[in-house]
This record gives sequence, C-alpha cells and structure tokens, in this order.
Amino acid sequence: MCNSPVHPVAARFDYESRHGAPALGDPGAGTIGSSANIRPNMQRSAALKIDWTKLGTQLGLRGSTANSLAAFKKRNDDARRKVQQLSEQPTTVDFAHYRSVLKNQAIVDQIEKEFNAFKPATYDVNRQIKAIEAFEAQAVKSAEETKGAVDAELRDLEKTLKNIEEARPFEDLTVDEVAAARPDVDQRTEQLIRKGRWAVPGYKEKFGDLSVL
Repeated sequence: MCNSPVHPVAARFDYESRHGAPALGDPGAGTIGSSANIRPNMQRSAALKIDWTKLGTQLGLRGSTANSLAAFKKRNDDARRKVQQLSEQPTTVDFAHYRSVLKNQAIVDQIEKEFNAFKPATYDVNRQIKAIEAFEAQAVKSAEETKGAVDAELRDLEKTLKNIEEARPFEDLTVDEVAAARPDVDQRTEQLIRKGRWAVPGYKEKFGDLSVL
C-alpha cells in the first residue's frame, strides 16, 4: 500500500502501479490467474458501485482529484480489455505434443512440473474497496452541502428579484417605508438630530441652497 497522504482514488492508483494488482471491477479482480480470493458477486457489486459519470461530472470534481480519477478509470478500462483478451487465449499446455516433437524429454518434464506447481498470486482488495466507498460517500456529502448552499442563495436572489419587480417608484415611497427598508438611514437621521444637526452633510454643496425658493 502507498503511504502518501493522498485521497483514496490516488492511493488506489498508486497501489496498482507498485504491486500490479488488477483494477477494481475487472473480471477476476483481486487475483492473477484463477485462484481468486474475492467472490464473483463481490466483484460485480464493487464494479456496479462505481458510477464514473456521477463521480466525474455531477460531483464537479476538479484539479488533481479529477485527474487522478480519470487516470484510474483509464487503467481500469485498459485492464478490463487486457483481461478479456487473455481470457480468450488457451489456458492449457499440451505437453504430450511437445514430448512427441522434442528429443529432450527431461526439459518437457521439468517445465510441466514447474507449470503444475505454479500458484497464482492473490491480492486482498477489501481495503481499497472500502477506501473508494468512503471517498464516494464524502464526495456525495460535499456535493449535497454545496447544492444546499446554492439553493439557499438562489432563494435569496429570487426574493430580491421579486422585491425589485414589485417595488413602487421612489417618488411614491413614504418616509416610513424608506426607514423600514433602510433602518441605517433612520438611525443616522436620529444621530444627527440628537447632535442638533438638521442638515445632511454635503447636501448644500452638492444640490445648492433651496431656501431662496
């Protein structure tokens, strides 16, 4: 296993790079040869749990996470094709044929002995399966939280838009309505009155003195 602090998908990718284990969901995943330590139904279940489209698009994965996921999927697809090709090839050796055409019977016997003694290596991928499931669960949780935040923002925007559409012209608004919409204006006005200032600072300079009217 890779000890680098990376997310589960990258860890899975690194594990296969180092150990040569087949990709998750491959026919015969978790083993080299016919001596698998994972039941076929578990293989199918693990393969069905990975929704590449959901992980790659609906969750909005970006950056190194998306790149690692794409690389992992490519390795998975390549491994599936390779396993399919290998499964179509003969898996037995006709040693009787070689004995009939070769003079050196001893070498044929030696090869047959080693062939029969060969034990395929097996890999326990349960930890990798659990890591990927945990990664997917966290990704779904993050997506749901993001969706909730976006929905809340959309509701606020819709409320603001509705207020704008239903708003009366400014000249028709009363002082009380302006104060209700902008409490800070009302508070500022009260502060000026308490200080004995009845004119808005800068008003005369900007709009002139209307007292002559």
